Amino acid sequence: VHVVESGGGLVQPGGSLRLSCAASGRTDRADAMGWFRQAPGKEREFVAAILVYVGNTYYADSVKGRFTISRDNTNNMVNLQMNSLKPEDTAVYFCAARTSIIGAIDLSESYDFWGQGTQVTVSS
Repeated sequence: VHVVESGGGLVQPGGSLRLSCAASGRTDRADAMGWFRQAPGKEREFVAAILVYVGNTYYADSVKGRFTISRDNTNNMVNLQMNSLKPEDTAVYFCAARTSIIGAIDLSESYDFWGQGTQVTVSS
């Protein structure tokens, strides 16, 4: 499975951005897609995830009510709509695919395939 993120950029506090993740290859192997982020000097952290076939969604407490993850199985896309952005949301955002149901949905170690990341900067 190959994943590529797009949609990052610079936005003012309170603004919105939409990140997209395009999956290719053996996409039928992925049972979940997740978004993680890593800020400078910090560890990579879970943001959101979605079960590809049933649609269940999961969010970090820090983004609940502001971010929405969705899937488009026809086009093998996963999107992350980010609203009410805060400076602390600034990070490189990574999309990842999980090919095994073993492993917690919010742990980076559970995911097998990763994109290169896209920068999101929230600043005035």
